[in-house]
Amino acid sequence: MIEDGEEIPLLGGDVTEGLVRVGDTVRRPPGERDELVRDVLLYLEKTGFEGAPRYLGVDSAGRHALTYVEGEVAGRPRPPWIADEERALSVARLLRAYHDAIEGFGIPQNLPAPIQPPGLPDLDDPLELIGHQDVTPENVVFRDGRAYALIDFDLVRPVSRAGDVVNLMLWWAPFGEDADLDPQLRGLDRPRRCRLLADAYGLSEPDRERLMNLAIARDGRAWHTMKYRAETLGGGWQRMWSEGVGDTIRHRQAWLEEHADRLTTALLA
Repeated sequence: MIEDGEEIPLLGGDVTEGLVRVGDTVRRPPGERDELVRDVLLYLEKTGFEGAPRYLGVDSAGRHALTYVEGEVAGRPRPPWIADEERALSVARLLRAYHDAIEGFGIPQNLPAPIQPPGLPDLDDPLELIGHQDVTPENVVFRDGRAYALIDFDLVRPVSRAGDVVNLMLWWAPFGEDADLDPQLRGLDRPRRCRLLADAYGLSEPDRERLMNLAIARDGRAWHTMKYRAETLGGGWQRMWSEGVGDTIRHRQAWLEEHADRLTTALLA
């Protein structure tokens, strides 16, 4: 059994609540994909991948216990370094290292069906591995100005490599109208950053060619999924919807459609 101790509240993401630190561990309440998260973290440890917390078991309160990863994380308000190009590129390299490590894990059979609106159109995107799918600034730990570890694996699920890169660029290019972005991230040369992120990751040319169409399609699905989760699950999902995340997604989709050709040209230059 995992030992208990003094609990220090931690700032979770947009949805996770009840996150605490106990000594050198983090305790997380059960999520939608408990077994998959556990198996992914155990597999990463087996492969020697250092860029993720270690899974330690379940504590007396039924929470998952993970190692606490020391380092620097971008909370809100965003720190001045959030727009630093070299930091962003180190995130892309870390994501590639994660993909290379997890690829041998494969895609388990009989995974629980994801929560999604009835009738949501299928995404024409072949599943290749278990992606992180939440590479937000809050979920990357930096050391010495370099991305050291990914945390918060609650959204892991089968995706393509390109699908996880879309999520990476959404936050670190980033995608969207300046008005919807953090002030620190406005006015950046997004085509250049997309190209550099793709290069740092080592994205294939076929994936570069389809990346913008995939990003637009994923945003279309994201709007319906977020709305459905807000209506059925409440909590953080409802709070985000009430704060206007649906409008932000729609604005971002329109921005992607307007700039898709320019971004694709930069990716393939």
